[in-house]
Amino acid sequence: MATGTAIDVVMPQMGVSVSEGTITKWLKNEGEAIEADEPLLEISTDKVDTEVPSPGSGIVQQILVQEGETVDVGTKLAVIAPEGAPAATEEETEPEPEEPAAEAPPEPATAEAAAEADASSSSETSAPTPVVAAPDVSGDGKTFVSPVVARIAAEHGVDVDAVPGTGQGGRVTKKDILAFIEQGAPAAPPQPAEQPAKAEPQLPPAAAPAPQAAVGGEQLEPVNAMRKGIAEHMRRSLDTSAHVTSAIEVDMSKVAAIRAKLKKEYQQSYGVNPTYLIFVARAAAETLREYPWINGEIRGEQIVTRSYVNLGFAVELQDGKGLIVPVVKNAETLNLLGMAKAVTDIAQRARDKKLLPDEVQGGTFTITNPGGFGTFHGTPVISQPQAAILGTYAVVKRAWVIQDDMGEDVIAIRPIMNLTLTYDHRLVDGALAGRFLRDLREKLETWDESAY
Repeated sequence: MATGTAIDVVMPQMGVSVSEGTITKWLKNEGEAIEADEPLLEISTDKVDTEVPSPGSGIVQQILVQEGETVDVGTKLAVIAPEGAPAATEEETEPEPEEPAAEAPPEPATAEAAAEADASSSSETSAPTPVVAAPDVSGDGKTFVSPVVARIAAEHGVDVDAVPGTGQGGRVTKKDILAFIEQGAPAAPPQPAEQPAKAEPQLPPAAAPAPQAAVGGEQLEPVNAMRKGIAEHMRRSLDTSAHVTSAIEVDMSKVAAIRAKLKKEYQQSYGVNPTYLIFVARAAAETLREYPWINGEIRGEQIVTRSYVNLGFAVELQDGKGLIVPVVKNAETLNLLGMAKAVTDIAQRARDKKLLPDEVQGGTFTITNPGGFGTFHGTPVISQPQAAILGTYAVVKRAWVIQDDMGEDVIAIRPIMNLTLTYDHRLVDGALAGRFLRDLREKLETWDESAY
């Protein structure tokens, strides 16, 4: 929103259920020029990591929230000023304390007193007394400091009263506190505990456990907003759903043959790769239409089923330090090429932090693909409030028993993939999950190229 000719940058609403966000990186510094829609900063929420574009062109006049800070949606983060505007000063960035209002003199009780008061007033007007700036103190006698200075002092254990102030009335500014810390400021002395009113001895309260420092070979890093969101979501899922996992083996011979046939065309003409995941996703979307409870959810005392399939895909971020689940809406309407384009697009934009809030919401069923790293089995955690999640695993050539043209059992080498379905046993029974996996396997093993 604009304030005069300046533009305020605020923490955006990144989803209906998102109430706060964390500043992970400023892409511009104070004083730098920026164009409208140019990336200004990166933020992290429990839903998505994304870049925030500048709402206008100009100069980054003020950055009000620092990297690593978490603030509510709508909080003012920065100010974009028009080109040529003066830089913000320290006094502008920190609020001034309100000056106490001067007390009105009492009214004179008599006419003689009124006359004397008039004479006194006239005398004061003709001979003004020099005004001395009063020290800037709060009601308890301590030097007033802005919330920014108070926070910095608390984080570094600094006694603000020991910091020389250069602001108005000796006030300690942000620059003062930072300079004091850089010079090796002593920690604030411990405050003496208040004496109890009664003479009886009292046991001291138990001290809160201090955070453990890193020891040899260890490194410490803060838990970011995305990791906190993942932790909360996973724990809540285990506390909510009755997790059960079933698995099935699939002969991917037909899929492998069709994939080899289509790969060159898809890559050269459309810039996408028809991975095994794409085939599984297309077959799963088709199969889910026949199993509405597996594509549904429990909502209070009701079972929700749908005529559409919104497929979520777990995408790794930050070298395994983050995870996001963008959603392909109405996946049942896509053919194989459409699925390949959609999955490639959302996965790439997830890694580039270009996803929109709506693209990580509304999933009805999720697919996770740890098989890309060679794993052959797992028990994924359901993404709430969904009823199930499908795990796809590495395609491995194995000795497999098949029937030859004479109906005899023979051993052949076949590309085999394991699939797992983790489901909420409150809604999905083992028999229903087994039939779903059986039908999904059937579609993959008898893949009809013309039908997909």
